[in-house]
Amino acid sequence: MFIRRYKSLIIMVLAAVAATGLGVLTSHALVDQYPEGKGGPKLITGHERVVATSRAVAEIMDRLEVNVIGVPQSELELSDRFHSAANIGGSMNPDMEIIRSLAPDWVFAPRTLEGSLGPRFEAARIDVAFLNLRSIDHMYAAIAHLGPLLLREAQVQTLMNEYAAFQAQTLEEFDHDQPPRVLILMGLPGSYMVATENSYIGSLVAMTGAVNVYADEPGEFLTINTEDMLLKQPDIILRAAHALPDDVLEMFDQEFRENDIWRHFVAVQNGRVFDLPHDQFGMSATFEYPQALQTLRTIYARAQQTQQSQ
Repeated sequence: MFIRRYKSLIIMVLAAVAATGLGVLTSHALVDQYPEGKGGPKLITGHERVVATSRAVAEIMDRLEVNVIGVPQSELELSDRFHSAANIGGSMNPDMEIIRSLAPDWVFAPRTLEGSLGPRFEAARIDVAFLNLRSIDHMYAAIAHLGPLLLREAQVQTLMNEYAAFQAQTLEEFDHDQPPRVLILMGLPGSYMVATENSYIGSLVAMTGAVNVYADEPGEFLTINTEDMLLKQPDIILRAAHALPDDVLEMFDQEFRENDIWRHFVAVQNGRVFDLPHDQFGMSATFEYPQALQTLRTIYARAQQTQQSQ
């Protein structure tokens, strides 16, 4: 148990993050979390009250065995450890009044939502730290920085050891004579975007040695017309859902059925269009990545079988 000034701690963590070059954590620490005069020295005990605003962040807090007092409403099953936590609303639109009422020591959110949530947290005078979960490596880098913040160094070391063991025995299993060219579509109800290697799903595909046909583009997601996608002629098309997976997959089916241009894609002609499970392929890195990589391995095998049968 030790005492450090709150803002000094933030500065220390951000400096450490900057030194890594990964930018794994950013914080809106310019606003005093205790505007009514409750600031000053902050006692870090390892029993900090934490709010996790997304499923991916909640999973990390579960693995670190921290005191989670607020979690997002979710269709997915969360840990039994959260049965007494407050429902703070949707991940993309958390209820600021509920979060304030919980008086958390820390609020953690995924960096993919920093642009939309950062100003809202600041306006509500709630301090929030955004975790970079855009790839598995970034997720573990963020976890490493959470260890000293939450006094969970032992749990962090366990997770790091597990990841090192996974890397040593798994990634070399992907061996392509000719790496498949992949187009990744991320869908929302009524629309879809193209995922680059800078997105979580794109990083998973890159780990398998496949070629993202939009690998060299900036940003995580792009709005690209289908004519340009057709020029790329991907071998495989992967379709994922940002939210409401049933609605999104129905939208994709209708789009591929009614938009004539898709019939000209070799991947469509050869039956190499695959829908990705929502619980494995979301916007943020999660601990389901071994299952996600296994899903990609199965997809590549099925695609290879269709090629051999033609």
